[in-house]
Amino acid sequence: MTSTRASLNQSILQSSNLRRRCNPVWERPSSLVKLPRGAGIAACLNLEVKEPPAPPSIGFGDDSKGVMEAEGKVLVGTYARAPVVLASGRGCKLYDVEGREYLDLSSGIAVNALGHGDPDWVNTVLEQANTLTHVSNVYYSVPQVELAKRLVASSFADRVFFTNSGTEANEAAIKFARKFQRHTHPDEKEPATEFISFTNSFHGRTMGALALTSKEHYRTPFQPVMPGVTFVEYGNIEATKEKIKRGKTAAVFVEPIQGEGGICSATREFLQYLRSACDDAGALLVFDEVQCGLGRSGYLWAYEAYGVYPDIMTLAKPLAGGLPIGAALVTEKVASAIKYGDHGSTFAGSPLVCKAAQTVLDKISKPDFLASVRKKGEYFKQKLVQKLGGNLHVKEVRGLGLIIGIELDVSASPLVDACRNSGLLILTAGKGNVVRLVPPLIITEEELDQAVEILFNALPALDENSSN
Repeated sequence: MTSTRASLNQSILQSSNLRRRCNPVWERPSSLVKLPRGAGIAACLNLEVKEPPAPPSIGFGDDSKGVMEAEGKVLVGTYARAPVVLASGRGCKLYDVEGREYLDLSSGIAVNALGHGDPDWVNTVLEQANTLTHVSNVYYSVPQVELAKRLVASSFADRVFFTNSGTEANEAAIKFARKFQRHTHPDEKEPATEFISFTNSFHGRTMGALALTSKEHYRTPFQPVMPGVTFVEYGNIEATKEKIKRGKTAAVFVEPIQGEGGICSATREFLQYLRSACDDAGALLVFDEVQCGLGRSGYLWAYEAYGVYPDIMTLAKPLAGGLPIGAALVTEKVASAIKYGDHGSTFAGSPLVCKAAQTVLDKISKPDFLASVRKKGEYFKQKLVQKLGGNLHVKEVRGLGLIIGIELDVSASPLVDACRNSGLLILTAGKGNVVRLVPPLIITEEELDQAVEILFNALPALDENSSN
């Protein structure tokens, strides 16, 4: 097998696919629908896509029960897993070890934007794995520089720092914000070190990112977490006034669209205020686009829907198509504060992961692809309102692009369970009362119709649960 090493001087993307510091015409995202109450891949360089083969022998009695029993004996019990053992996937479909088919509207928690087994992605991974997988950041590697060039060219940013996950990207942003304050105020004995975050936020599970996450049940078992974080009501400009202070606030962390928090979208006015307040206070504005970025909103970056630019943007979930990656994209003013040795990672930015990410970014950044996400998102919301809107438990259908939430007045768990039993995989969010729908961005309207029908037919599970 031969491979061709790409030149760094090679054209990285067609200019029509790149947007750098653009000034978009603002269109208010159609993100909220209020409802009246009651109202097998054959893996080789010459790829051949086939129907998924029969699941391979797994050595646990070849059934789900054996795997789940073994998991309980050897893994730390941090996950309350759904009782499904998945064995293979293709497109928007997953198959368990017994061969049952599921329509996947969870995408590995908004990771598999290109679905399962995308042929171009598989081809890229196989070729790069056969060429060079890992060298560490002691040395230069071509795929890392190429990916960074693509990310810079397609965003507000001037430079990139690679990590292995979203929480690590946010940890990097925390460190960069504090170092920026120290760098820009060298004569101050105590430069700004504090942070502003918001209600219903989720920024990760490592100690710094955890401190920025508002839900107390995530933080309480591990107190004391990083001090100096103030939580303010998400979207409330008045409540935020007087909180962002010069000499105190190092950075403000905000998700343009909250995923874990319940699919809540910021307003343009709120993000504009944060931008202005941060500028006035000398604080950095950090957009966490780990879940809502890279096409999920129907825009390459969610901030483009608002026309507001951050100083740092954190990315992760879909970037490498399922391989572990994260990134902190920063402006030159932020990067200028960071010196050799200030931060680092052994695995981050490996040739294999960065090459995979190039394929994902190249496909998602195409204008036609992004337009299709916006179109399918609107179609999906309309169908959900038509079929589910009359149910007494459904309060709102909201979201942007293909990150959609259905808010209920009861727990969403019975509906999630009923859908899974009918072959549809969905998630919860918010306080457990929001159905989170984050399908692969390649999903078809026919598959969305199928999902709506399963959701509709599963609604009686909400009544059964509320009567118990």
